Amino acid sequence: MQLIDIGVNLTNPCFAEKHQAVLNRAYEAGVCQLILTGTSVDGSEQALELCQQLDADGQRLFATAGLHPHSASDWNADSPRRLRALLSEPRIRAVGECGLDFNRDFSPRPQQEKVLEEHLALAAELQLPVFLHERDANQRLLDILRDFRDRLPAAVVHCFTGEQRALFSYLDLDLHIGITGWICDERRGTHLHPLVRNIPRGRLMLESDAPYLLPRSLRPKPKNGRNEPAYLTEVLREVALHRDETPQDLASHSTACSRAFFNLPEIA
Repeated sequence: MQLIDIGVNLTNPCFAEKHQAVLNRAYEAGVCQLILTGTSVDGSEQALELCQQLDADGQRLFATAGLHPHSASDWNADSPRRLRALLSEPRIRAVGECGLDFNRDFSPRPQQEKVLEEHLALAAELQLPVFLHERDANQRLLDILRDFRDRLPAAVVHCFTGEQRALFSYLDLDLHIGITGWICDERRGTHLHPLVRNIPRGRLMLESDAPYLLPRSLRPKPKNGRNEPAYLTEVLREVALHRDETPQDLASHSTACSRAFFNLPEIA
């Protein structure tokens, strides 16, 4: 059984000096390929470096390149040039993380929207898929995406935590959906239980979003409270349960979907 983690924040400082051990545990758990999330221009460059350093054969580690909406205020005149250079690298397989976050508003909303449009224009020009973040901004994200959707090869709403209306609106735009350990949270994720069965095969992908979103149903829990890609098996178990699928079946079709979306090589 093979799994692909489409969203791991391996550049997070909590993983410093632990990268290889984290990856070894992931591989042992069946997570055979990982997409390292780029959340800033500097962070995207660091993610690329980790891919090159930790996966010399170029078969297991890949990355996205973009600017998280929290950091949209950091966008400057040099950002498009640096981002374009990153997106020309073969290890970079998607534009993002980019999107809108109206929950925390760490950057002004007009700036978030401007930076998102810059990312979408690059993705359309370079014909790369998009790795999207959205929180409390469903309608505005849809409004912006509609102007670009016909020119984009694909897009995934990563770490989907929304309600039915949001899910169906994204599926109507032919978007992919990423599910994390949020679904394992008995306090705030139970609304996802009936929703995940509505995500068609070929549109559903799994992700850890490590070191965040440690699955609360995981037993035993790590003492450090840190999520890792190796725990993606718990997300698999929970999603399979609520889709009435076996973990093996879910692993098979979600991995095939992720591999096609990010154009990843087959792993023997």
